[in-house]
Amino acid sequence: MSSSNTSAVPSPSPEKKRRYLSAEKKFQIYLEAQVGDKPVGELLRREGLFSTDLVRIRQQVKEGALQRLGAKPGRQQGHVSTEVHEALKRELQDKERALADQAVELAILRKKTNGGSWDR
Repeated sequence: MSSSNTSAVPSPSPEKKRRYLSAEKKFQIYLEAQVGDKPVGELLRREGLFSTDLVRIRQQVKEGALQRLGAKPGRQQGHVSTEVHEALKRELQDKERALADQAVELAILRKKTNGGSWDR
């Protein structure tokens, strides 16, 4: 008896990994698509992208440009990450607690040195 090792069930195809494009790479792709000297399809094939990816990149560029152009002149407001914000909040709370403790100690010392009088 000979048994065949071929199976009718196809092997699972490896999952496609999501590609991450940096902001610079997206902007480069956007600029190349805008020049128009080569077909956009050629650019998309070369970069392994779909037309929907290019639409998304164009939308992101538009939003970024509008946000930047709409900013008021002068010093730019800095953005702080959530982690940094939470760390700063904790640090502030610790310092406020320490300041409150110092105020209590100072009040006790004044009471001891002045015999209960706050004037001096």
